[in-house]
Amino acid sequence: MTVRGPSMSTTLSDGDVVLVRFGRTARPGDVVLVRWSARPQQLSVKRATRPEGGGWWVEGDNPFGSTDSRTLGPAEVVAVVTHRMWPRPRRL
Repeated sequence: MTVRGPSMSTTLSDGDVVLVRFGRTARPGDVVLVRWSARPQQLSVKRATRPEGGGWWVEGDNPFGSTDSRTLGPAEVVAVVTHRMWPRPRRL
């Protein structure tokens, strides 16, 4: 999956390619792939902070460039992001 936008900088940048693991249980601090009930077609990469209301409270690492749970409320975690594959591979 390719990251779009500045919401996760400096951890991830626009254009980074990440590996996601479906079926993995999220933990606070994980970088996760999420969606919101208000925007079910939109997938976003955010940081999981805590379980809340049947979902997860998630925030971008860049608070000035992120639309996240502060605006949209709890999100559904779809997958856990485990690695950045490009441009320089590394584990998250």
